[in-house]
Amino acid sequence: MDPVSDPLPAPEPAEPSSGKILFGKYSLGKLLGRGASGKVYQAKNISTKQTVAIKCIDKSKIMKSGHVAQIEREISIMGRLQHHRNIVNILEVLATKTKIYFVMEFAKGGELFNLIEKHGRLNENLSRRFFCHLISAVRYCHSLGIFHRDLKPENLLLDGNGVLKVSDFGLSAVAEQTRNNDGLLHTMCGTPAYVAPEILGKKGYGGAKVDVWSCGVILFVLNTGYLPFNDTNIMAMYRKIYRAQFRIPRWISPDLQRLLRRLLDPNPETRITIDEIVRDPWFVKGGYVDGAYFEEDRREMKLKSKMKSESFMNAFDIISFSSGFDLSGLFGDSCGGFTRRGG
Repeated sequence: MDPVSDPLPAPEPAEPSSGKILFGKYSLGKLLGRGASGKVYQAKNISTKQTVAIKCIDKSKIMKSGHVAQIEREISIMGRLQHHRNIVNILEVLATKTKIYFVMEFAKGGELFNLIEKHGRLNENLSRRFFCHLISAVRYCHSLGIFHRDLKPENLLLDGNGVLKVSDFGLSAVAEQTRNNDGLLHTMCGTPAYVAPEILGKKGYGGAKVDVWSCGVILFVLNTGYLPFNDTNIMAMYRKIYRAQFRIPRWISPDLQRLLRRLLDPNPETRITIDEIVRDPWFVKGGYVDGAYFEEDRREMKLKSKMKSESFMNAFDIISFSSGFDLSGLFGDSCGGFTRRGG
């Protein structure tokens, strides 16, 4: 199955910039951020006026750095995770001879990291709200056999209404594709301060359990404004993580203290699970989190199952659900794209 052809305007500029028109469809706005492999721009769909974010990736940099598989995996996984309110939605993947463009839902509120950096620790009610959104997204991913493996405030975005959305699935793992005979994952990955002890042990780990640990680190940061395991010497930090050596400040409520200790349990076998989290007293306190919120999760899971079994899947869904689909054409000389239409 080849990429859907898409008529192109004049040859693309060497480096996209504000005011440029991409594919005759998107008007590029300000630069939102940059990374090792590319840049992210705010943009507007010329016909619909919808504001989007466009991640521009340089093919040559990806190929030189050996990250082709990572980009292909991110495209496939984000396609499988469409329609969840707490996950950044991917709208299109477009390609030219030199670049790949991810067209994504625009998160007006920016990174959760910036909110904490600017205002410091959050009160427990607000942190509970964001944590609820995070757990909803992670629980949905796990229901599809997808493990993020790099959860951190920098990968959590906020929309204009303060709804948290998980992004950046470049290090994610899919259960059926990455497990060895022991049923565990073995790839060393993640951001050092958020990595689980069992990953450091290099003996294999459960994807769901390491995501729960990272959620615990995030919850700690939300309520304190600093990391539970921090040291200028990275090996010293790893020792603290491996032994779960951290102190909870006195201002943290008793219920939250108990939850943090269960989340940051160094033993993955006794660490709290996602299903146990949603029943935890602190998690459900205050009435913000209720059965209706997670009932919507169940409806989305049923919808996804229905989409898989019926024939009305669009081209993007077919690409996403085909485990044997080869996305390597994106890194050839062809131009085109994968589009989620009518979504």
